[in-house]
Amino acid sequence: MKVHLIDGTYELFRSWFGAPEARSPTGQEVGATRGFLRSMASMLRDPEVTHLGCAFDQTVESFRNQLFDGYKTGEGLEPELFAQFPLVERASRALGMVTWPMVDFEADDALASAAAKFVGEPQVEQVVICSPDKDLCQCVRSNEVVTLDRRREIALDAAGVREKFGVSPESIPDYLALVGDSADGIPGIARWGAKSAATVLGQLVHLENISDDHQEWGVKVRGAATLAENLREHREDAMLYRRLATLRTDVPITESLNELRWNGPDRPALESLCEELGERALLDRI
Repeated sequence: MKVHLIDGTYELFRSWFGAPEARSPTGQEVGATRGFLRSMASMLRDPEVTHLGCAFDQTVESFRNQLFDGYKTGEGLEPELFAQFPLVERASRALGMVTWPMVDFEADDALASAAAKFVGEPQVEQVVICSPDKDLCQCVRSNEVVTLDRRREIALDAAGVREKFGVSPESIPDYLALVGDSADGIPGIARWGAKSAATVLGQLVHLENISDDHQEWGVKVRGAATLAENLREHREDAMLYRRLATLRTDVPITESLNELRWNGPDRPALESLCEELGERALLDRI
């Protein structure tokens, strides 16, 4: 069997930017929630989708904001989108999916923790993390844990991660520490780009293996002397950035594998929610 782990926050944002606007009978904007429901209903019709869980950021901030002032916040988030955060969690539960709302942790931490927990189950052939977020690539293990971009229908196993980023999955946090990740507010280290980071980490794997002397790297990189100097001057920052980019695997995921089995929607909850959203047609599709 396969276990599908869904990045619910990404799915909500994807629907916000991709689904048509819609108003509930009370006038609330609910287009993203309706888009989420349709997308998940389509996924649940796939016969391979039998066991799944869906994680959400209940708030945008997490413990990482206490570590670094520049980390992503909810500033600038559209109020009509933020107002749908609780709605989309209700939608996930109404569809009958195990739902993990995160407060101190992030949704990605829940997905990483669930992947680490269920990949070792004898019945599990593969864990599929449904998200295109590059930080989740650190969870990939051979072909046993993969990421899936549902919109582009692109799956990445360990070989795919190396082909795309030039580094192995275990080096992804180090890679993001050097290159930066604008989506999460991680600035990276000056002059380090995707190519230079991939070349060096492809050889040395982790930050602590990168000597202050570029001549000891064992690879040739353009502007190596400047890169080495910048890393030497900001090594402490780089280690912090890696900590920010490293997903936690200790989120309490209490459900058993059997509890992840999808047994259909919670019909009363779904009917109530669809009436609230003004989305009656969806009921006939599930």
